[in-house]
Amino acid sequence: MTHDHDLVLRPTDAQRAAALAPPPGRTGGDLVVETLRGLGATTVFGLPGQHALSLFDAVGRSDLRLIGLRTENNAGFAADAYGRITGEAVPLLLSTGPGALMALPALAEAAAASAPVLAIASQVPVAGLGGGRRGHLHELRDQSASFRDVVKSVHTARTPSQIPSAIAEAWESALTAPHGPVWVEIPEDVLRAETMIPQVTAVDASPHELAPRPELTALAAHWLERASRPVIIAGGGVVRSDAAGKLRQLAERLSAPVVTTFGAKGAFPWTHPLSLQSWLEDRHMTDFLEDADVLLVVGSGLGELSSNYHTFFPEGRVVQIEADLGKLESNHAALGIHADARLALQALLETVGERQDPEAPERVRLLLSEIETRLSAQDVALERGLLASIRAALPARSPSFWDMTILSYWAWSAFDAKHPNTMHSAQGAGGLGYAFPAALGACVAEPDTPVLAVSGDGGAMYSIADLATAKQYDLDVTWLIVDDGGYGILREYMADSFEGRTTATELTRPDFAALAESFGVPATTTTPETLREDLAKSLATPGPTVLVLPATLKMFAPTHLPAVTPGN
Repeated sequence: MTHDHDLVLRPTDAQRAAALAPPPGRTGGDLVVETLRGLGATTVFGLPGQHALSLFDAVGRSDLRLIGLRTENNAGFAADAYGRITGEAVPLLLSTGPGALMALPALAEAAAASAPVLAIASQVPVAGLGGGRRGHLHELRDQSASFRDVVKSVHTARTPSQIPSAIAEAWESALTAPHGPVWVEIPEDVLRAETMIPQVTAVDASPHELAPRPELTALAAHWLERASRPVIIAGGGVVRSDAAGKLRQLAERLSAPVVTTFGAKGAFPWTHPLSLQSWLEDRHMTDFLEDADVLLVVGSGLGELSSNYHTFFPEGRVVQIEADLGKLESNHAALGIHADARLALQALLETVGERQDPEAPERVRLLLSEIETRLSAQDVALERGLLASIRAALPARSPSFWDMTILSYWAWSAFDAKHPNTMHSAQGAGGLGYAFPAALGACVAEPDTPVLAVSGDGGAMYSIADLATAKQYDLDVTWLIVDDGGYGILREYMADSFEGRTTATELTRPDFAALAESFGVPATTTTPETLREDLAKSLATPGPTVLVLPATLKMFAPTHLPAVTPGN
């Protein structure tokens, strides 16, 4: 009788030959490269540094494609976007100390957005690990501790033989739901040391599936098919698990209206009769969601932005499907289903009966009409017109990346992404400078598709250096910079909160068009009236281009703040 534990993989003749006579001159850096290739990696991002030179040398002698950006943080944003677009784990190669720490904001964004970034950093020599202060260049007391609270998991290889296993474990962690960034560090002397370890020829790092418990999906199906007013909130987990089709099937079977969070743009067709679009920052929407007798939340933790700044308090039953155990029922009591969104939606589809509700589309139409009436009463035609121009010029399948700027805040609620996984922003962690380097990563992932980045002038200054990257690799990116002379959204927040006073929000900035031209990147200054035509032309122009839009924008009126009456 054969038992599972008796089954082992037998080496092939070729593997035996490779083991007996490994090529000379290989180092720990080669083991990293061989492991990555064995796992299926084709592209890596990063910057070299003194302690990581052996690793970069090995990459340079391999068939891996290396995309080098000008700062570690921007390299991290590019890797993040590549991971979001492809769903693959993306190696990010970093050096020790300052180089590693420069990537922290990007890894925080990847963690918030569940992007599978595989950060591989060098370390001081082995003798300097463990807290001893030997005075090595770039030495930190505990480098991994700086990342442990940001990434999903931390892995250290102290000898060459540990490298394949450490990287494989990290790869599996990055791709197991919920996806996320992971951290691997390898001492400089381990990367440099020649090794007689055989070439890495087989690596198994299959991610674990996170399936729902059947008794929970059975109860959720029972509630949903018997509900009077079911509503679905679709979060970013739907996009990450490629479950948009299953979401639509379920919504149509239940006649349930669907609202998408800002991380789930495109997960449900914008003009579908059951589409509530993405107007989560609207009191009419909040009231509508609170009125649901069964609310199905898929792939969202209902955080600040998805709950109209925590002013949303559901009155009916809540079913929450969430792969991140830390987010499950963290904001609202629910029937919590710890599962990948795709697997949980499939389980519901296999269980739930059809529910007819011919009035649901009319309720959706009335709600959207109320939101339109509220917006029409405000002086926001400029902002809405800009989004309409961008939507008209941007090909439906083109990815767009949005920085933390006023036009992006509008886009979260009002932009039709057309397709899943085509609109991304830094709203996970909320740091500046995301859009342009992330767009470069998307260009690498989809080289035949024009990509759009949208930044304000303040956020653009974080990323100017990587105009050189766009030019060096001839990436097909269009960068739209909305120039209002400062940190526009912070200016507006401060003016509203401090009797019109603003501090540190006004900026001296360069002539962005001339600056782009100095990098050899064509640039145009546009206007609200010509944006559609100019953007369409830029997107159709091969290689990088820059559009500068001088404009001062404002936000729509918030609905989560208490009303202020005259005299108060």
